Amino acid sequence: MSTIPDAGERVPLACPSCSPIEQTVHEIIKPDGQSTVRCTECGHVHKEAVERPREIQVNVVVSQDGDSLSTTVDAPAEESVEVGDEFIVDTPEALLQVRVTAIETGPEQRVDEARMDEIETVWSRVVDNVTVNVTVHPNDTRRDASRSLKMQVPGDYEFTVGEVESVGSEEFRVEGVHVRDDTGYRFDKLDHDGDVAFAKDVKRVYGRDTTTAAWSAW
Repeated sequence: MSTIPDAGERVPLACPSCSPIEQTVHEIIKPDGQSTVRCTECGHVHKEAVERPREIQVNVVVSQDGDSLSTTVDAPAEESVEVGDEFIVDTPEALLQVRVTAIETGPEQRVDEARMDEIETVWSRVVDNVTVNVTVHPNDTRRDASRSLKMQVPGDYEFTVGEVESVGSEEFRVEGVHVRDDTGYRFDKLDHDGDVAFAKDVKRVYGRDTTTAAWSAW
């Protein structure tokens, strides 16, 4: 495959007219060794040597709700990836947004960051639509009456400590949220009113049953 972009493609380049240091989006007008390009910010036309980055296929394992599948993605060879990064994987079933959970560079060799051409396998989990495990405690002292629920929600759904959630005909007030290790939260447990976590970051939600709670006028 040619390393020169086709006419009409857009590439990031410095513009000698309006942005000589920071890159702007340029449109390829005439592909060549020295391609003719137009800055989309100011319209300036100039010539630049433009090449596509070398791409390789990277093995990716995608996990979702206890199941996993293996696939490959095309990626720039010199691009780096690290645990916690998110990207799109095109599978026969659907386009999935995934988050990197581990990077394997060799047998039993795992790192937090690596270049694509150094990687043997990227391990990931789906984060665009997720299943969240919920433990609901009763609204009285019966500890043995706690029960487990599952919520199917978008990955960017927000759980807020102190707010009421519903699953079918059941309701519970969020009392705490355990977040996963591959997230950037300061604490692994959120338990103060107003604390917020995205569903894709959640390991488990803990709540207090409000379905049969007695409500006053205030």
